[in-house]
Amino acid sequence: MKSIISSKGQITLPVKVREALGLVAGTPVQFQLTAGGVLLQKGGRGAHPVDQVFGRLTLSKPVDALIDEMRGPRPARTPAVRRRARTQTR
Repeated sequence: MKSIISSKGQITLPVKVREALGLVAGTPVQFQLTAGGVLLQKGGRGAHPVDQVFGRLTLSKPVDALIDEMRGPRPARTPAVRRRARTQTR
């Protein structure tokens, strides 16, 4: 695949490249110089860091189970606590 640099230093990425990387107008890209030439990557400056790592983590348990584990056992609610909570919301 080839492209020509315009007088403004711009290039048009071939359709196959844009489709393969999911690039649309306004998508930030990053250029990195390598020993063999230039590496083009989706993302770059301005991309949200979460987007760069989304989907890479796997969980050993469902999220609710992990949250319950971190919080620990819930204290039992006594009748006095329930009564107090009810009167505060009114």
